[in-house]
Amino acid sequence: MAENSLGFRNEGGEPAAQVYKDALLVERLRQGEDEAFEELLRTYEDPVYNLVYRLLNQPVDAPDVVQEIFLKVYRNLSHFQGKSTLKTWIYRIAVNEAYNHRRWFSRHKKNEVGIGPSEENHVGLADILPDRCRSPFDLTADHETRALIEEALLKINPIFRSAVVLRDIEDMNYDEIAEVLQISLGTVKSRIMRGREALRVELETMLKPAQAFGWSTQTVTGQS
Repeated sequence: MAENSLGFRNEGGEPAAQVYKDALLVERLRQGEDEAFEELLRTYEDPVYNLVYRLLNQPVDAPDVVQEIFLKVYRNLSHFQGKSTLKTWIYRIAVNEAYNHRRWFSRHKKNEVGIGPSEENHVGLADILPDRCRSPFDLTADHETRALIEEALLKINPIFRSAVVLRDIEDMNYDEIAEVLQISLGTVKSRIMRGREALRVELETMLKPAQAFGWSTQTVTGQS
């Protein structure tokens, strides 16, 4: 375990250059440099927006949620110790904020409309299964196909959606996802597997009317 000159420890095996770069940026942010905050937004605002947009049940709320995320990042800089990359730390805050927003929206929507389905937060024995599923985002053909997948993503359990988005869109590895979601490696693999399967089922349902025209889930997901 290495520790750089700014006191941040590299416990996650991240490249030393990235750890040092993160440490410098955080130190500048703590000192109140306007340019440092601009650099933070320039580097992470778009990726965080794209992540949050896909995690919310109401994507139109993404700009407000992203603003709150960066406020929390700024307020909590004293808690960043460099044990993970700055990106992983920010993504963890983003996922938590998206979850809180979904929960708030669901609660208020339930009060206004009546009854509604609750989110399932159950992970079973599949935790120990290896990840053998092909990514639904592999070899995506065009914008129409991607839009179809984005729509299907909104229909699957948010617990699984988070894992699928982090893996297949953000291209994070399993260890990073475990760090962001604060779950075990086995649970990460389980959620990705089950999320991909749920996504496949949703795509099949959405494509049924189009099957007469020769479309299939294999076409949409790039599988042959």
